[in-house]
Amino acid sequence: MNLSSSKSIGISGLAAYVPPYRVWLEDWCEWTGGHWPKVQEVVGRSFRMRGPNHSVYTMAATAVMRLIDQYDVDPARIKFLGLGTESSTDNSAGAIIIKGMVDTALEARGMPPISRSCEVPEFKHACLGGVYGMKGAIRHLALDGAGGQAIVVCADIAEYARGSSGEPTQGAGAVAMLLEEDPKLAVVDLVGSGSASDYRIMDFRKPMVRFCGQDRSESHHIQDFPVFNGKYSTTCYVDETLHALADMYEKRQLDPGEYLRSLKTVFMHRPYRRMPETGWAISYLFALGHGGTSSHTELASYCSDAGVELQAVLDEMQGSPRVAELAEPERLQYEAYPLTMAVLRAFRASHNYRREILDKLALGSETMRDLGNLYTAALPAWMAAGFEQALDEDRLSAGEEVLTLGYGSGDAAEVIPFFMADGWREATTAIRFGDAMEHAVDITFEQYEALHAGRRVTGLDCLPLNEFVIDRVGHSDDRHFSDLGIEYYKYVG
Repeated sequence: MNLSSSKSIGISGLAAYVPPYRVWLEDWCEWTGGHWPKVQEVVGRSFRMRGPNHSVYTMAATAVMRLIDQYDVDPARIKFLGLGTESSTDNSAGAIIIKGMVDTALEARGMPPISRSCEVPEFKHACLGGVYGMKGAIRHLALDGAGGQAIVVCADIAEYARGSSGEPTQGAGAVAMLLEEDPKLAVVDLVGSGSASDYRIMDFRKPMVRFCGQDRSESHHIQDFPVFNGKYSTTCYVDETLHALADMYEKRQLDPGEYLRSLKTVFMHRPYRRMPETGWAISYLFALGHGGTSSHTELASYCSDAGVELQAVLDEMQGSPRVAELAEPERLQYEAYPLTMAVLRAFRASHNYRREILDKLALGSETMRDLGNLYTAALPAWMAAGFEQALDEDRLSAGEEVLTLGYGSGDAAEVIPFFMADGWREATTAIRFGDAMEHAVDITFEQYEALHAGRRVTGLDCLPLNEFVIDRVGHSDDRHFSDLGIEYYKYVG
């Protein structure tokens, strides 16, 4: 394990908040005419929606409160509170909103607030903001924040326009991470990690013009539908993952094929079920392409089944496609690696696909089918679910490497090795991710329509408990006092 100093730094705990309002995708297919067998295979089983009084800030603060409670954290030791999100609705304040909410709730309990000397940054880069926040927290703990603790909370609301291809991949929730020296759950190896970034123009964007003139008279919602192009986004995800992996291979002097085969568990950014499978499978095929004779022999078998020449695929893998140039409406070909994608279809039918791809992505994957897309929180949520399954089935061991791959549209990726800590079992017991998922209220089509449109919703009898909610939104724009658009929160214990 390659660490930058004698101190190991990493994650000691995870805690989540998931709103209770659930949409079953089989019901959604009946409402919309969707093809349930395909949606189930590609996307998942269900997703959650924020409630009328939820925002990214209420979900994040609730996750932080749960983290403090579940791990008996002394708030005074927290010297770094980072928020990773792409759903924030304030262009000035960020994590300080979360700190203020949590401090108020702690003081109402007679507990000390989070340290006054705490840093409160917000990290934004699409779905990668939480990973960047984690890296920032670790660097803080390694330098001027040594001896303290850090919390990074990833919170997002994934909403897509009705009728769009992204509609079944919606979701909402938050996951908070506790970071410190000598971590109890997993050591994070930043020195051995890999990074990649490249501007992709229209991969997945949220221009602020979309907020202009929105009517909030019936609810507190601000709709945040992205500008995206599905096939192009998949190409960007795959390409950036490949480049981040290549950076890590070089740093650690790894043989790609041998390394990928040695891993037992991988967690990746998961916007929907099929995406990480595709990303990891293409990464495996590229590893074969950059390997020796035995690797080429295995790749050749898939090429033969796909009716593609091995040398043509190897040439494609050695190329450097300019993915940004594919972002033009007159170029209907969005594939950067069309031959490799053809080989992938043959690889999926092989007996090796389960061993090298599905089995390594298995931990927590069943739980994630009922969560939907959480943007920045998707990766830590999958890790939380995976660690709990590993505890139940005794699937991980102290010192074992677990590879994580974060991704953010626009376009950037981070590949970061985790090494399970000696106390990971006890730390995992406190995650309680299954408990966070347990409370669910199935909503009707009429309720879905209203929640999605930001209208008043009738028949939602779920009362908040032990969570933050929006109490009201300011509307004064007076010369002497203005709070127009400011959200006021309360903790419902």
